[in-house]
Amino acid sequence: MLTTFPRLMRDHATQRPDAPALREKDFGIWQTLSWSQLAVLVRELAGGLAHAGLQRGQHLIVVGENRPRLYATMLAAQSLGAIPVPLYQDAVAGEFVFPIVNAGVAFAVVEDQEQVDKLLEIRPQCPALAHIWFDDPRGLRHCDEPGVASLDALVAAGRHFNAAHPAHVDTEVQRSRPEDVAAMFFTSGTTGHPKGVVHTHASLIDRARAGARFDKLTEREEVLAYLPLAWIGQNVFSYAQWLTCGYVVNCPESSATVGIDLKEVGPTYYFAPPRVFEALLTSVMIRMEDASAPKRWLFRRCMALARRVGPAGMDGQRLGLPDRLAYGLGNLLVYGPLRNTLGLSRVRVAYTAGEAIGPDLFTFYRSIGINLKQLYGSTETAVFVCLQPDHQARADTVGVPIDGVELKVGADGEVLVRSAGLLKGYYRNEAATAEVLSPDGWYRTGDAGFLDAQGHLKIIDRAKDVGRLVGGANDGAMFAPKYVENKLKFFPYIKEAVAFGDRREKVCAFINIDMEAVGHWAERRNLPYAGYTDLAQKPEVVELVRDCVEQVNADLAADATLAGSQVTRFLVLHKELDADDGELTRTRKVRRGFIGDRYQVLVDALYGGRASQYIETAVKFEDGRSGMVSADLRIADAKTFAAVRSAA
Repeated sequence: MLTTFPRLMRDHATQRPDAPALREKDFGIWQTLSWSQLAVLVRELAGGLAHAGLQRGQHLIVVGENRPRLYATMLAAQSLGAIPVPLYQDAVAGEFVFPIVNAGVAFAVVEDQEQVDKLLEIRPQCPALAHIWFDDPRGLRHCDEPGVASLDALVAAGRHFNAAHPAHVDTEVQRSRPEDVAAMFFTSGTTGHPKGVVHTHASLIDRARAGARFDKLTEREEVLAYLPLAWIGQNVFSYAQWLTCGYVVNCPESSATVGIDLKEVGPTYYFAPPRVFEALLTSVMIRMEDASAPKRWLFRRCMALARRVGPAGMDGQRLGLPDRLAYGLGNLLVYGPLRNTLGLSRVRVAYTAGEAIGPDLFTFYRSIGINLKQLYGSTETAVFVCLQPDHQARADTVGVPIDGVELKVGADGEVLVRSAGLLKGYYRNEAATAEVLSPDGWYRTGDAGFLDAQGHLKIIDRAKDVGRLVGGANDGAMFAPKYVENKLKFFPYIKEAVAFGDRREKVCAFINIDMEAVGHWAERRNLPYAGYTDLAQKPEVVELVRDCVEQVNADLAADATLAGSQVTRFLVLHKELDADDGELTRTRKVRRGFIGDRYQVLVDALYGGRASQYIETAVKFEDGRSGMVSADLRIADAKTFAAVRSAA
């Protein structure tokens, strides 16, 4: 049935008025907002926005952590036919300028003082930005900046407006059509300015419903909303599917309490990028290293059994009686308590996407009884393109096309998609829209991949990033940097990697170590260090990373197509790659071109055969200050292996 988000919300409020819609943890106590209470709040906020002058087709930016009143504000804007534009809450002030100016934004609703301060800082560059409302009043009670007010004041104004114009909001809700624009999401912008991806109610709801049908989601699901609202994955899981299915969305108290809140909520439907699953596993392994010898022995024995039989059990294969009994005992002693410690004891469906997940990491979660699967999609496709069915989850694919999706691979290897969930276009960028949308409705994903014999999609890399080696023994060999980087990041000691090699004789790489994992490794070996820069340049750490690189090289050698992509030289960077320094996008994607330009002296040193290279780099600290980080970086060679030739 064709509908809009405000109508879906009103349907739940009518049919299930007392059922919980949203929960928020405040001062350690979970506060519940029912569907009927949400409907009242949305109507009051819509009245306040209408009183302030927000009209159909105008944009309203939303900035902050996941908060019930920010969700309600998005619904209020959509109730008036306006368009919410969520932005990343951890972005620096300057990153807000382009989206606000590009969309002609005059209205903003933000979480707290931090976001208000950012908007006030850039207000001279955004002259149209007249109204700013904040949810959390701490630090803002005496703010007298023009146009800045609390959400409480907006709600109060809405009550008065609705009393004077009782039919206005209802009339606007009825005027809205499924084909109207529902939201705009700005892409992360790995190159150039971000683009505003325009989605309609119909496109978002179509994909939300398709995903819900695929995994049989109901109103009984529990979801923890902890990822950025500006990321469409969070919006689909915790907004579009929330309103489609009517399940409960739980908002953590803060980013620092997500781990605790995860255990308290016990979500049944969970989504996280690989880095979150990596961090959870790293914390488990660190704790196990500090456990007593009997506990470590029991953990190793049970995990060996789990790796052997757990994935087969998750895939629906019948296990022998001895294995079933042994796994049941392991579940009682280790797997069940471990799932509970991770906060995933009630998970029925868990998804990961955004980056490739390591096969060992993927197998670990499935082996202990967590139904972890992969999906494939993007901002432009409203996320749901391919999903892995239960009992068909594999680390090397991203699933099968789901309901309403047509998928084909072009002659150049690029994956093309057609579905009702595609973007309407890029905002005020017809040229960019024409580049990705064909006249007959096919969307160019920019990803290189292929469908295997079972109909599962395999993604190799970004099509534009797949290159060739030139000269030397591997002349003409394929180079897939993201594939190499992901394999390096499968190791718990490596947090980030950047590979270079296109139109060069060999592949070299920058490495970021994981401070927590490597720091713990160093402490257990009584290796002193004075911070990230010092630890990263320890000879022992370089050797630790070299071992990881050489394991990747051995694995690549077994793939005749990518054997030439083995890393011959590497260095461990003196600082962590940071979105505030422009090296990563807000979704933590590597901006490889920017990094190559910024650290050209290091790239030259890698390819010039140097054993070390001194560098100074300007950085931005969390408190807003700027400074310099300098180091004499060690450059190491890595062993490579002859390609394994398949039998004729």
